[in-house]
Amino acid sequence: MMEYKEDDFLLLSGIQHFVFCKRQWSLIHIEQQWQENLRTVEGQILHEKTHDDTIKEKRGDLIISRGMRVFSYTLGITGACDVVELHRASDGVNIFGRDGTYRPVPIEYKRGKPKENEADVLQLCAQAMCLEEMLLCKIHEAFLYYGETKRRLKITINDDLRERVKTILKEMHELYDRRYTPKVKISKSCKACSLTDICMPKLCKNPSVKSYINKNLWEVDE
Repeated sequence: MMEYKEDDFLLLSGIQHFVFCKRQWSLIHIEQQWQENLRTVEGQILHEKTHDDTIKEKRGDLIISRGMRVFSYTLGITGACDVVELHRASDGVNIFGRDGTYRPVPIEYKRGKPKENEADVLQLCAQAMCLEEMLLCKIHEAFLYYGETKRRLKITINDDLRERVKTILKEMHELYDRRYTPKVKISKSCKACSLTDICMPKLCKNPSVKSYINKNLWEVDE
């Protein structure tokens, strides 16, 4: 099984950007460009408490860990889980400094409501896969919490979902290695993107310099 070096790790959070728009992901993670809008600011506010790893909670047989750093050598990613609930269970795993065994359940917090695409689900699955590799366990369920609905959405972590995460990450690594920013077709999603002014999606409709030269040279030869 192939393993990535730590220097080649990509940010786990980039999966959400990649599923939303490959060009957006490339602008942020390859070209290092970013621009705030209302949605990104609201998202940061929602994550402030969940990512505070100084907050430790224990409620009976439940331990709540916030901002847990996770990684995977086989996927080549690193990041943080908003919340990981550790439920005491006979079929769980050992946790350093704790008696008994626990079953880990990752929970990802989002500002809005469930999306039409699987961006949030795939990001959550990637977190679960990191925890599986780190803790040598199998995670069967995880949750998405949406600030707009104020409800948890249960996600079943199955093999089909895991395979889609692997496929997406493979493409992300290939684009990153090439330092390639793809073009995209303009869609309604562009209006919600914080990088619209940087991306200038309308320019993607214009032919490349190479295509322009080849076309005109061909016409001259004829």
